[in-house]
Amino acid sequence: MTFDLNAVRNHFPSLLRTHNNQPLVYFDGPAGTQVPQRVIDAITYYYKNSNANSHGTFITTNETDRVIHHMRSCMAALLGAESEDCISIGQNMTTLNFSLARAMARILKPGDEVLITQLDHEANRGPWLSLREVGVKVREVNLLPTGVLDYDDFANKINENTKLVCMGMSANSIGTVNNFKLIRELTYKVNAWLLLDAVHYAPHFTIDVQDIGCDFLLCSAYKFYGPHVGILYSKPGLLDRLPTDRLRTAGQTAPESIETGTLNHAAIAGVAAAVEFIASLGEGSTLRDQLVSAYQKISVHEFLLAARLYDGLNKIPGIRVIGQDFSSKQRTPTLSFTREGKTPTQVCQHLASKNICAWDGHFYAIHAIEVLGLLERGGVTRLGISIYNTREEVDFVLEELRRIV
Repeated sequence: MTFDLNAVRNHFPSLLRTHNNQPLVYFDGPAGTQVPQRVIDAITYYYKNSNANSHGTFITTNETDRVIHHMRSCMAALLGAESEDCISIGQNMTTLNFSLARAMARILKPGDEVLITQLDHEANRGPWLSLREVGVKVREVNLLPTGVLDYDDFANKINENTKLVCMGMSANSIGTVNNFKLIRELTYKVNAWLLLDAVHYAPHFTIDVQDIGCDFLLCSAYKFYGPHVGILYSKPGLLDRLPTDRLRTAGQTAPESIETGTLNHAAIAGVAAAVEFIASLGEGSTLRDQLVSAYQKISVHEFLLAARLYDGLNKIPGIRVIGQDFSSKQRTPTLSFTREGKTPTQVCQHLASKNICAWDGHFYAIHAIEVLGLLERGGVTRLGISIYNTREEVDFVLEELRRIV
């Protein structure tokens, strides 16, 4: 099961860009993917035709209402949510998570516990660490040297005082996919809520929040071919129980009760277009069916390229790949590595000189890189496979990495 890669690439105008008469090669997808033309068109169309605030009586405001409703419906299909009323919109995932944390601070009591992990992005650590200011005990699950969470430690730290567990579905830093279904079973036993960070997972795999049973899930559209918009899924009825920051004039019930101020309507139109772009790669009678089908193809394509990249990296003297191998498909197509004798910045500078876009550092998963003993060395070099990458690009990157001496 696959797709026509050339046809897919034709959707992305940025892939035509050159620098010094050579094309750019985008391996920076984990920090934000390129955007297809239909997303650009949707944003442009909104500004040209429907630029008005919401909840009025005239035509353009009605169109804005429809844009917001359509986006919620598309995201509900992407996440397998019960309805569009489960989908809240924010500036980004971090801002939404801070809003959740402030609301939680008003209902949790001193002695209640929140569990986070050492592997997570700071956006799913910092907001919850702030609860210590109100007497909540925030504990963290250990990260093993293999780049995998210590699930024995997880089981030992969940107890009757645990009210919330916050974890990533996968790690943006080193590509680990976490066993979130196991943790859901553990949280059921103590009646704790589960919040999942799907920012790095959503571009690569199908998500079904009802099957997982999570209470909250957050993701960011700019990681799956859309604009910079954050999305929060909340289980039906749950958001209404939280005293979120909101104005008297704002919507007082889900999904609007956590949405502050005027939303970015043009970008919201772009999010719906991004979901529809992904769906266009699949087959089925419903949007959800098309998305599931598309993700099956995306996962196969990305895994094959990432496995080729992984094998190639391991054959280059002086390179050490951080994290899991590709013996299991439960791994994202994101590879991080160190190069003996070179800092990650120096590696990325060499790649940039060849028009290869790659990142170095900790990628805001600073504690994970710190625990792995890599922070003082400048972190790691990260390469990410996205839907538009090719086998030729993988081989080109490997060739350039061999040239670094």
